[in-house]
Amino acid sequence: MSFAGEVKTELCRTPLSRRCCALAEAYGVLLYCNTFQTGEVRIVTECAAFAQRLPGLFKKAFRVSFDRLPEGGGKAVFSITDPEKLSAVRQAYGLDQGAVALHVNFAVLEETCCRAAFLRGAFLAGGSVTDPRKGYHLELSTSHHSVSREVVALMRELDLEPKCVQRKGNAVIYFKQSDRIEDFLTCAGAPLSAMEVMNAKLERDLRGSVNRRVNCDAANLDKAVEAALIQVEAIRRLEERGELIALPDKLRQAAVLRLAHPEDTLSQLAERFDPPITKSALNHRLRKLVELGRES
Repeated sequence: MSFAGEVKTELCRTPLSRRCCALAEAYGVLLYCNTFQTGEVRIVTECAAFAQRLPGLFKKAFRVSFDRLPEGGGKAVFSITDPEKLSAVRQAYGLDQGAVALHVNFAVLEETCCRAAFLRGAFLAGGSVTDPRKGYHLELSTSHHSVSREVVALMRELDLEPKCVQRKGNAVIYFKQSDRIEDFLTCAGAPLSAMEVMNAKLERDLRGSVNRRVNCDAANLDKAVEAALIQVEAIRRLEERGELIALPDKLRQAAVLRLAHPEDTLSQLAERFDPPITKSALNHRLRKLVELGRES
């Protein structure tokens, strides 16, 4: 099952306990479903949990049943064409039978629980979300542009801060930040899915931090190897010129140890002295050797 399917399945576990919330959820479904017109309601879904929920939702909200139910296989299609049933649905939201454009009746969404139910229904019917392990994107799409603008205003009242775009004749509300997606899912009633988004972000951030650390360590190692090669080359030149034996004891000891252990880091090489010296002192001696080795 896709992550979007998991989210919708979690949303469908919310009990249909209050009729006001059932009306609000069904409102979201209708405004974001395939067809909501004067002569027909048509809802198409691939989510099995949503398909199981729809008959009970409409029974609770409007006390009506669907005229067409899924026949098995493929996408589930629900429809109502009976004029009396359609009239009952539209009257529940105060919709004019002859209205051309749909609008959100905010009187149906006065309670916080009803607003959450409305967003739940909108996502179940017209929403999608990307697997957070692959990216962050959640959207709601409807053909009713006025509805989309009003839903944006509703979301902003809930501090969700969505963005909007027109795509193929539809109005799309979307989120591309993980924390905004978490907020939406939590508000709509999918806290477990919101937690999964959070965990995916933490995992991605941790992986990025580890990669940066590995890259940094690799870069430091490359620098250390390059410095050691320069030091060994300088010491070889001093040795070839017969100048190594005439160096002060401290420099000569550093040169001998570096030649014997060219792969050591400064810390490891400093520990080989008897007694051990500091990394800073060793670095000073090796730099002096490099300077002397460069002199003609």
